[in-house]
Amino acid sequence: MKTILIPTDFSKNARHAIDFAEKLYWCERTHFCLLHAYADEVYGDFKNVSEKEFDQRKEMVKENVDEQLSKLVDDVIETPPNPKHSFETISVFESLVDAVNDVVNQKNIDLVVMGTRGKNQKSKVTFGSHTVQVFKYVSCPVLAVPMKFEYRQPKNIAFPTDFMVPYKRRELKLLADLARQFKSEIHLLYISDFEDLSHRQLDNKRFLQDACCDCYVSFERTGVRNKAEAIMDYIRSNAIDLLVMVNSRHSFVEDMLYRSTVDEIGLTAKVPFLVMQNLPR
Repeated sequence: MKTILIPTDFSKNARHAIDFAEKLYWCERTHFCLLHAYADEVYGDFKNVSEKEFDQRKEMVKENVDEQLSKLVDDVIETPPNPKHSFETISVFESLVDAVNDVVNQKNIDLVVMGTRGKNQKSKVTFGSHTVQVFKYVSCPVLAVPMKFEYRQPKNIAFPTDFMVPYKRRELKLLADLARQFKSEIHLLYISDFEDLSHRQLDNKRFLQDACCDCYVSFERTGVRNKAEAIMDYIRSNAIDLLVMVNSRHSFVEDMLYRSTVDEIGLTAKVPFLVMQNLPR
């Protein structure tokens, strides 16, 4: 049974992510954890108040959040019901990233699914700041679903990679399970001016292909340019339904000097974006 974590701020984007996750795992026994982290709501408007007032505010917010989560589950269960799916609600007095990481570890979460924008973020922003933060710092695969993307089976999956990062078997199993379930083609997109691969790259490529041995995997190469633009062009020209990338740990200097491709794609992607974490779990 899969265990899926879905953070929600009760916005239309968050509800769309729940509906998408249900359809993606419609035929599979799945347990969904609906999470709301409310620390920002407690701290936001209150400054220089007594400890008693602060505790009262925190309790009031928690009661309101628990009530909204209960109503949300009732609504999700009814439209339409699926006996293979079960739900639980979690409300925590933490920041979103900390709350997600804690639940991921406590519940052994397989995948985090979330909307691309919160209810207070501008409509012109494709992926909001909370989504990008979860991409970068949560130690679990994260699937972000754009609000305007209507569900369809992921028949074509794009996986841009330089084959330099050793992959983790658990994350690759998640990808392979999806590809097998929907009889998808995994497009390995190698962005380089050179056709030859080093020994390290060949080993990582073989590992990836072995992990997806009963899936259809194709290999494509495109020349070096802006990676984000190359990936988005490939998505448009190949009818891609799902984009998959690996978020590896960069050095502090690289983080200061360069914006990561995951960040750039996260701000422009129009298809569901699955970020697999090459971080300790």
